[in-house]
Amino acid sequence: MTDAARPRRSALYMPASNLKAIEKARSLPCDVVILDLEDAVAPEAKDIARAQAVEAVKAGGFGGREVVIRVNGRDTPQGAADLEAAAAAGPDAILVPKVNDADDVRFYDAALKGDTRLWAMIETAKAAFHLWDIAQAAKTTRLSAWVMGVNDLAKEMRARQTPQREAFQPILSLAVVAARGNGLSILDGVHNDIEDLDALEVVCRQGVDFGFDGKTLIHPSHLKICNRAFSPTEGEIAWAHAVIAAFALPENAGKGAIRVDGKMAELLHLAQAQRLVAVAEAIAAAEAA
Repeated sequence: MTDAARPRRSALYMPASNLKAIEKARSLPCDVVILDLEDAVAPEAKDIARAQAVEAVKAGGFGGREVVIRVNGRDTPQGAADLEAAAAAGPDAILVPKVNDADDVRFYDAALKGDTRLWAMIETAKAAFHLWDIAQAAKTTRLSAWVMGVNDLAKEMRARQTPQREAFQPILSLAVVAARGNGLSILDGVHNDIEDLDALEVVCRQGVDFGFDGKTLIHPSHLKICNRAFSPTEGEIAWAHAVIAAFALPENAGKGAIRVDGKMAELLHLAQAQRLVAVAEAIAAAEAA
């Protein structure tokens, strides 16, 4: 499976200080498990969380789920120890908070080992004005994905988090543009109201419309809605297969644009269709496992 075709519909934060939560994550229908050492962990439990996250990665048992460790930032008392321990454990990726610029990316990248990739939180006012530079660092580092941190942005901006997230729409959109322009995956921020599933539906649809690959979550009850929202629909899959089949016809060889079911399809639509089918097949395979 190519990285572009890997489903990342749902990325669930689990406090690494909670062994029961870690064990539960091994059976939940999420695409990504984020073992959190940062926001979800109390200061007095940071060392325990680090040790348990490392042990969980080494023990495995997460099936086809990606396993990511979110460390504390480089300017915190736990940052250096977290980064060293997480890098040695070898998760699929290490998620680093409050990346402000490309220099931060290069700092974290230098600590990684093996095949572990670097994911970065976009959650500061400064990062909002360095999006392209941060994304371009992917060309020379292990950076492969961004995660939006809307809560921290709201804190810095002193902005209200309304249902349509009006205050954050510019940075959300520009972040997707910068990520896509540099080959990065990008995940939307969390939904804070655990009980309001109707609002979760709305914000998931908004995330899909913006072009996010998926969404970070703070509670397992959000998984079903999130997975459904970020999965290709039956209609989208049927259209994608039709486009692929039409371009494969001998009479369409060499054509840059053709008609498919009454709609124009260009080569760019073919590329989109091929990726969509690959994602749909990966989701089906994961659900059947």
